[in-house]
Amino acid sequence: MISLFSQFRRALSLPVKQLLYLAPLLLAGCVSPEGAAPVDGWIMLFNGKDLTGWQETDFAGRGRVTAQNGEMKLDGGLILTGVNYTNTAKLPKTNYEIEYEAKKTGGSDFFGCLTFPVGTTHASFVNGGWGGAVTGISSLNEADASENDTTKFIKYEDNRWYKFRVRVTPKTLRVWMDDKPEPLIESDITDKRVTVRPGEIELSKPLGFATYQTSGVLRNIRLRAVPAEKPTPAPPAK
Repeated sequence: MISLFSQFRRALSLPVKQLLYLAPLLLAGCVSPEGAAPVDGWIMLFNGKDLTGWQETDFAGRGRVTAQNGEMKLDGGLILTGVNYTNTAKLPKTNYEIEYEAKKTGGSDFFGCLTFPVGTTHASFVNGGWGGAVTGISSLNEADASENDTTKFIKYEDNRWYKFRVRVTPKTLRVWMDDKPEPLIESDITDKRVTVRPGEIELSKPLGFATYQTSGVLRNIRLRAVPAEKPTPAPPAK
């Protein structure tokens, strides 16, 4: 694992605007594995070798969590199994995105639920909940992923990798899937109350992954800052 000084030195080769967005993540101690310089501003959060920077979430009856060969494996538990990112001192709260790949290897519920900061609060992106198909954000105005305007129904196949990218800005939550150009989810949160669904999943805050009675595998977990959204122009005066 490379030092922060080395990362800053290598980052200096990036364009100035990109460096300004990247600097808070470097200060937060997010490092890229194998001495690699950040690519397009992405910082790897999982080194692919062990659980350095992560710890098992204290869910009752949780399954085992292991890491090797570039993958983090979460065995199905009695209810929830999960991991928390530990380097949270300067974790971004807005104007950032997280990308990761996940696959389900057993069970019939969510297999890579991501809980993440949204300003001063948190939310969860659920993939395959409520029996295996419900996909969305929990929670918006106290309505969870199964009953708000982000609800999607997707049939997830076992042992197939899916890529997800979650973007957080003060105005909008967006989720892309499998590099498709159009967002799978796009929700204006300007006037919405954003919260994590009450219950054990709250232990995943501020940043963590979880499975529900399901075995899942994660890889290529990375994070980067994104430019602030431009304000919507005011309508012309009459």
